Amino acid sequence: MSESADVSVSDESARELLHDLVAIPSPSGEERECAERLAAFFEERGREVWLDEVGNVRAPADDSVLLTSHIDTVPGDIPVRTEESEDGTETLWGRGSVDATGPLAAMAAAAVENGVSFVGVVGEETDSRGARHLVAEREAPDAVVNGEPSGWDGVTLGYRGFLAGEYAVETDSAHTSRPDPNAIQHAMDWWQSVEDAFADEGRDAEDGGGETPVFEQVTAKPVAFAGGTAADGLSVEASAEVQFRIPPGATAAGIRETVEAELDEGAIDWREPIPPVMETPRSEVARAFRAAIRRVGGDPRLLRKTGTSDMNLYAGAWDCPMATYGPGDSDLDHAPNEHLDLGGFDRSVAVLNAVSEDLAEP
Repeated sequence: MSESADVSVSDESARELLHDLVAIPSPSGEERECAERLAAFFEERGREVWLDEVGNVRAPADDSVLLTSHIDTVPGDIPVRTEESEDGTETLWGRGSVDATGPLAAMAAAAVENGVSFVGVVGEETDSRGARHLVAEREAPDAVVNGEPSGWDGVTLGYRGFLAGEYAVETDSAHTSRPDPNAIQHAMDWWQSVEDAFADEGRDAEDGGGETPVFEQVTAKPVAFAGGTAADGLSVEASAEVQFRIPPGATAAGIRETVEAELDEGAIDWREPIPPVMETPRSEVARAFRAAIRRVGGDPRLLRKTGTSDMNLYAGAWDCPMATYGPGDSDLDHAPNEHLDLGGFDRSVAVLNAVSEDLAEP
C-alpha cells in the first residue's frame, strides 16, 4: 500500500467534499471546476494527482483496486441545501447528489484513507469519453469498483448494453392533398414497425416460460424527432435519434439486423455500441462487498440495472473482477427531486473502506 494509506478522512471531511462537489455545476462538458476541487482534495492529503488530456482526475496508487466514478451530471438546477427531518435524518439536495457525485465523493474519501487508485472520469452522461480514454491509456488494475448509486447496502453486478443511431429519410415535396406518404409519415411508420418487432420478440420469449424481466429484454426508445419541408422547398425531410438497450445474450449486430429489416425508406447511421455486462456474484469483489456490507450492519443486495454504465466499457477492455457501488436511490437519477441520505453516504464510505482494505491485502 502507498504511504497515503494511513491518512484518515473523517465523516465531516467526506461530507464537506460531497457538498462542495454538488454545489459546483458540472454538466457533461463543463466538469473542469469540479475536477479541480476533487484534485485539491487529494493534493491536500499528499497524494499524487493530475488532470489528464480529456479532463479525468487521475490519482494512481495501489492498483489492487481502482475506485472510479464520473464527475459529470445531467443538466438541471436543484438548489443545494441540507435538510434534517424530525427523526434526525439528514438529506443533501442538489443535482448530482445521487448520480453520481455521492459515489464519487465516497470513493475519493476511501481512496485516500486506504491508499488505492482513483479516477474521476468525465463525459459518462454523454459519450463516456473519460472511460474510453482510460481503458485505451492505462493497463488493467487487479479489480475495479465503478461508482453509481446502488444504495449503501446494494452492489450492482450487471448492466444492459447500449446502441444508438440516427434515422434519416427524404421525399420529394408535394401538395399535402396527395395520398403518397411523405418523409415524416415514413419515419413514423418505420418506428412503429421497430417497436412492434421488439414487442413480438418479447412475446415469443414470454411464451417460452413466463414474463421476461426488463433486464433480459431489448428496450427501444426514440429520444429526438425532427421533420418538415427542406429550406429549398423541394423536399420533405425527417430524422429520429433512437436508442436501444442490449440485454446479456443479445448483440448489437442482432438489434441492427432487426431494425434495418423494417426499413422501406431512409437509412440509419449507427454509433459505436457498448456491450452488456454481467459479473459473477462469486468474484472476489462481490465477496468483499457482501462481507463489508454485513460488517456495517446491512443485508447485501445483488442488483442488475436496466441502464448502462462505464462498467460496461471496463468489462469489455479489462480482464479483472469488478462491480458497481455507491450511495443513493437510483430512482432519483436525473430526477427534479434528486437528494441523498447523508447517513447512507457515511455508511457507503465505511463499506468502501472495508472493501478497499480487503482487496488490497497481500
